[in-house]
Amino acid sequence: MRVLISGGTGLIGRALSASLLADGHPVWVLTRDPAAAPARDGLTALRWDGRTVGEWSQMLSGMDAVVNLAGENLSRWPWTARRKQRFWDSRVDAGRALTEAVRQASPPPKVLIQSSGINHYGLQGGVADEAAPPGEDFLARLTIAWEDSTRELDELGVRRCILRTAVVLAKRDSLLSVMALPVRLFAGGRLGSGNQAVPWIHIADVVGAIRYLLDGQTLRGPFNLVAPEPSSNADFYRTLAGVLRRPYWFPTPAFLLRLVLGEMSVLVAEGRYARPDRLLAAGYTFRFVKLEAALRDLLKG
Repeated sequence: MRVLISGGTGLIGRALSASLLADGHPVWVLTRDPAAAPARDGLTALRWDGRTVGEWSQMLSGMDAVVNLAGENLSRWPWTARRKQRFWDSRVDAGRALTEAVRQASPPPKVLIQSSGINHYGLQGGVADEAAPPGEDFLARLTIAWEDSTRELDELGVRRCILRTAVVLAKRDSLLSVMALPVRLFAGGRLGSGNQAVPWIHIADVVGAIRYLLDGQTLRGPFNLVAPEPSSNADFYRTLAGVLRRPYWFPTPAFLLRLVLGEMSVLVAEGRYARPDRLLAAGYTFRFVKLEAALRDLLKG
């Protein structure tokens, strides 16, 4: 399988590339900085500005699959109006450029995996499956525009799978290192009420799910990439403290989070529960269902 990955030098892109290359699949990575791409046999880094169709588009003819992971990291602070516009443009412009490149390809790729976020469903309401309506806050509207940027490919007959991804837990370059810091410093506790959801997924299951969707010739549409076992913020930090053998105390008031982080505080102070119904129905088996097992795997040693 010949796979092109936009945003391939990020957390998920690197892990996915390594998995594909290990199984002998050649990978092409679109990136603003080809030097940042890992030097691996079978991987080719192509320069891309993230918004226009360039010479790289010639590689799409005969490509088997495209995985669109492009988008500026939401953990960048503060969320000024200018930065929020970059969040938006880096996702929508990339999707539109890839759509045009696929349109020009002959033959076009068979499948496109489109990244999105679990915040698609908003911050309020019951447990969300893939049929739940979208929310109306900034993050929900961002995911709608992100998904719509490649929607045209449905009409062209390209099989399109949408990844509504939860907080990805990984050893490096993930939110886990930030979330674990106060616990390591003996100051860990719940954030706000602690009742809000922390939808999470282990990086191994992100890669496993993408590989499963790439191979699943009848699979299309949205899929929640979230572990089957739900976790509240209080549960998450209590479990994290136990794995790190640290005390669980010192709750952080919600008003303080909003004061320090501003609008970005929604990433940690609010959250809606979700479940991966369509992924499970498709037959995918999660490697990490329980939070404690996932944290122990990532934080051991």
